Amino acid sequence: MFKSYFEEKHAVEAKFEAQKIAFSPLTFFAVSAMLNLGFLSAVESFGESGATPHELAQKSGLNGYAVSLLSEMGLGMGIFKLANEESFALKLGKVGWFLLHDELTKVNFNFTKDVCFDGAKWLEKSLKEARPVGLEVFSKEWQTIYEGLNRLPQEAKKSWFEFDHFYSDSTFMAALPLVFAKPVRQIYDIGGNTAKFALAACAFDASVCVKIVDLASQTQVAEQNIKAAGLEGRVSTFTTNVLDPNLSLDGAPDVVWMSQFLDCFSLEQVTQISKKVRAVSDEATRVFVLEPLWDFQRYEAAAYSLQATSLYFTAMANGKSKMYRFGELVEAVGKGGFTLKTAHHNLGTNCYSLLEFAVC
Repeated sequence: MFKSYFEEKHAVEAKFEAQKIAFSPLTFFAVSAMLNLGFLSAVESFGESGATPHELAQKSGLNGYAVSLLSEMGLGMGIFKLANEESFALKLGKVGWFLLHDELTKVNFNFTKDVCFDGAKWLEKSLKEARPVGLEVFSKEWQTIYEGLNRLPQEAKKSWFEFDHFYSDSTFMAALPLVFAKPVRQIYDIGGNTAKFALAACAFDASVCVKIVDLASQTQVAEQNIKAAGLEGRVSTFTTNVLDPNLSLDGAPDVVWMSQFLDCFSLEQVTQISKKVRAVSDEATRVFVLEPLWDFQRYEAAAYSLQATSLYFTAMANGKSKMYRFGELVEAVGKGGFTLKTAHHNLGTNCYSLLEFAVC
């Protein structure tokens, strides 16, 4: 675990951070305007020599007032640097480069803007009532966001799936050799989403079969992707709600796979799901949990992103879950009848942890 994250700031630095928080909704939409109006790209196009306000107005098509406003706020945020103080020529700073080109920053920004922002004001009520009150900006009928993923407005749906896939997909190739270190015939992919992992597993091993267990909104999309890949004979779906008290899984899988799934549930629900998995597991069953644990990240930015994602779960997704620490997640799964065998940390570019459990 990194240490610098917990170090206290000097008072002047802390006060500056507090002002960033105080104005954050306004500065967020200032950045959104810079991106959508092409202002960041305009500044970048002039390179290290920078661009004067007149040049930026000509390049961006914005009036002098808008150029002045965005330039000054961008300087305050570290998005721009002064290339020439006398002419007030701007060049792109490092923060601006990340906003334009870093995939982590882009998916987080669009996810916040398109999925979370309108409902975030209901965070306090969500905390009090343990339900995603902010979700009502999309529908008052859904209990969780997962019920309506395919009915979200187009921009919100696009940003949600890009956010979800960005974090987990890059890790599959690092995790698959560990899963297939022993022979695997049947995998239960619980929370299989759009079949990304199932298709990757079938490509990795020519004989494995996968059963995806998920809600109807997800299995419908998964079935389309399975058919498009020509894998109907090897990948099947089981449409259900894993929290249904009457649900009992059947069969005897060699591997149970849960990727970025358990963070969608409270710790009590994690234990409940683990007990259902335990019912179909024997001594040979290997249970894999793939999660980005915030206390096992290399960088502060990654840990901060995960902690902030927990607020999405509260206000928008389900009102009960979060991105977990290593110890609390292992304990919750353990209460369901499992013991941790191995933990592989820092997998892939996004520092995921692959936890392998076996029955007690």
